[in-house]
Amino acid sequence: MIKSCVTIALVPEIKTGPWIFWENMETSMAKAADLGFDAIELFTPSADAIEPEILTTLLQKYNLALAAVGTGAGKVIKGLTLTDPNQEIRKQSISFIIDMISFGAQFGAPAIIGSMQGNVVPGVERERALEWLAEGLTILGIYAEARGVTLIYEPLNRYETNLINRLEEGTAFINALATINVKLLADLFHMNIEEASLPESIRAYGTSIGHVHFADSNRRPVGLGHTNITDIAAALREINYQGYVSAEAFPWPNPDEAAKQTIESFKQYFNN
Repeated sequence: MIKSCVTIALVPEIKTGPWIFWENMETSMAKAADLGFDAIELFTPSADAIEPEILTTLLQKYNLALAAVGTGAGKVIKGLTLTDPNQEIRKQSISFIIDMISFGAQFGAPAIIGSMQGNVVPGVERERALEWLAEGLTILGIYAEARGVTLIYEPLNRYETNLINRLEEGTAFINALATINVKLLADLFHMNIEEASLPESIRAYGTSIGHVHFADSNRRPVGLGHTNITDIAAALREINYQGYVSAEAFPWPNPDEAAKQTIESFKQYFNN
């Protein structure tokens, strides 16, 4: 069963980003529950920013699951990436993500590595940067497996990373790791830039997909751009995708309307 999810970001430094809710966590969760979302995807400044007992209580109160936790604050706040030329920074990056994995695993939720993958920076050979990324993902994938969750790696578009941009590249990369516990995040916004055909890429590399980000071509909520969601939904059904479709989109024109637009689109394409 494909399940609905909405993003909640609690990191002021990324407030201009593509996340639906920005308010108090409980207020956002109450709104998500009222609209009928199955889960939330949470972005926090750190692994200890929220007491697990408080989150447990709220998830139970609003009958929501925690679908995933984001790690982007590690880069935005601390400047950490897995491909930094400085070995100490790479170690700190792994440590930050390990803490996020541990936090999410308490709720059966995977951690997502997006911006913390970094870039191939001037003076570093591409092959070396990919080696660093592989080393980090392997360590983190094995750690996540020991805690009963997968690790989610997100290919980003060319304007956000020069490492891996397409599902084909991502699949080849994770298949070469010394762990089978890393899955890909299929972000429809990034895919709209990089993939020749979103449905065909999903069909071809569906066994690698562990999470989906639900946004239209302009990164507004689905239904407010020109992405052909009908064919994408069909492709996800064909690969028997059973995970979350999570709204990582700009809160346009405002969070409440964006959340409403998202759940209506989800029902249109996945509840029929």
